[in-house]
Amino acid sequence: MPENNRVDLVELPADPATLSAARGFYEAVFGWSFTSYGEGYADTTDSGVALGLNGSADDTQQRAPLAVLFVDHLEAARDRVTSSGGTIRHDIYRFPGGRRFHFVDPAGNELAVWSHDPNQP
Repeated sequence: MPENNRVDLVELPADPATLSAARGFYEAVFGWSFTSYGEGYADTTDSGVALGLNGSADDTQQRAPLAVLFVDHLEAARDRVTSSGGTIRHDIYRFPGGRRFHFVDPAGNELAVWSHDPNQP
C-alpha cells in the first residue's frame, strides 16, 4: 500500500520499440517478473522497490529515471510544488490506476507525483 509523501516507485524510460527488450533484459539478468499495464507500461515489485518500465509514446515520456511519489491529495501537492518554486512539466492526467503530474524542482530534477483516482474503483 502506498504511503503519503513517500517515493512509491522508480520508472525507467523505454521507447515503445525497446520496452519488450528492456523487460526481457531485467527478467533474464535479475529474474524479475513484470505485470503489463497496456502496451506501453510494465512494472515489477521483485526489484526491492517498485520499478516501472515506461514505454509511453506520448509527451509524458521522460528521458531519465524518474522517482514517483505517492500523495493522498494530488491537487494540494501540485499547489505546494508551484508555491515552493517548482515548475509543472505535465499537469494532472489519468493513467490506469490513478492520476499524476510531473514537476521540475529548482535544481532541474524531474519527478512525478501520483494518487488514486477518486472516480475509479
